[in-house]
Amino acid sequence: MADYFTFVSRMVAAYLIGSVPTAYLVSRWRRGIDIRQYGSGNVGASNVLAIVSKRWSMVVTVFDFSKGAIMVVAAQLLGLGTVQQVTIGIATIIGHNWPIFLRFQGGRGVLTSLGVITLLSPKLGLIALAFAYLLAPFRQMSLGVTFALVSLPVISWLFSQPLGIGEPLPTTLGLIAILLIVISKRLSVPRSPLSTSVPSRELFINRLLFDRDIRDRKTWISQTRFDPDSIEHLIEQDQEEELKQP
Repeated sequence: MADYFTFVSRMVAAYLIGSVPTAYLVSRWRRGIDIRQYGSGNVGASNVLAIVSKRWSMVVTVFDFSKGAIMVVAAQLLGLGTVQQVTIGIATIIGHNWPIFLRFQGGRGVLTSLGVITLLSPKLGLIALAFAYLLAPFRQMSLGVTFALVSLPVISWLFSQPLGIGEPLPTTLGLIAILLIVISKRLSVPRSPLSTSVPSRELFINRLLFDRDIRDRKTWISQTRFDPDSIEHLIEQDQEEELKQP
């Protein structure tokens, strides 16, 4: 019984650490805005890149990746087995996607998932990053992420020995769970104002493959979801930053 409560407490800790909304905190600090009301509405590094800056998107990238990686490392240092490492990693991803601190309105969990995967199997992590960035030059990184998440369970199961995966079954099942968590988050968010006329089937495909409601990426990331009066606030912020530059 004591072991059970210890493990549950670790799961709760993983969820709470995953719930730390880095993108939200950075956008609040640097812009004074709720990033969920801007751009794609996603609480993640890509939306910070579009709305705040490239430099701060890198900070969010490192932190969100580290959340997943650190929790798996902690589980390894405690001598926990693969099943428990996978479970704690998944709890961290769930925390990122449905954070208690933002009333369960979080990001997609891609970077946190990559952190978990990389620490479970560094070779799988490299493969995931390669797939994810394969289409980045074509501005289709979300499609690359989809391809990576779908491919990893198959690769894990078929090539467990060359990849050095000691326990292929729990690792593969964990990768399937991560895929389902990320996809369910993509599919479950409310429609944006831009997609009110998009047919349900097309909306499903757009979200599943591209993680957006419409095909036009430029229009998607530049949309606004807030009161027009807030535009003046952003303009003032930009003007102040320009005046501070030498």
